[in-house]
Amino acid sequence: METQVTSQVLEELRAAAARVHPKEACGILLGEGAKITAFLETANVHQAPETHFEIDPEALINAYREEREGGPQVLGYFHSHPRGPAKPSATDQKMSAQDGKIWVIYGSREIQFWRDVKYGFEPLSYLEVEA
Repeated sequence: METQVTSQVLEELRAAAARVHPKEACGILLGEGAKITAFLETANVHQAPETHFEIDPEALINAYREEREGGPQVLGYFHSHPRGPAKPSATDQKMSAQDGKIWVIYGSREIQFWRDVKYGFEPLSYLEVEA
């Protein structure tokens, strides 16, 4: 099944990247099944946010708690590459949990989707939809 993402979420991702530039933006992708319907922008708590990202652990714990309580699913994660391409970096590869989650990366004025799989990241096509 092709991943779907709402136009509103795509706009929010671009806005988050612009808002914190030249630092890396980050956040959590929420939805159901294969459809991303919400973006939770989080603080980048990494000590070097210009070149790395770390989603605020409290926000991540809360998102998973809400999912367990019947809220939207945590489908994946977002971050930006202010000075690089929209593909997983060597650092991203090291951070990979190989859990099948979606990673959306904004870089070089484009957004690309990736699936975090056992052997690394694989490109993921997506379909932009209205809410």
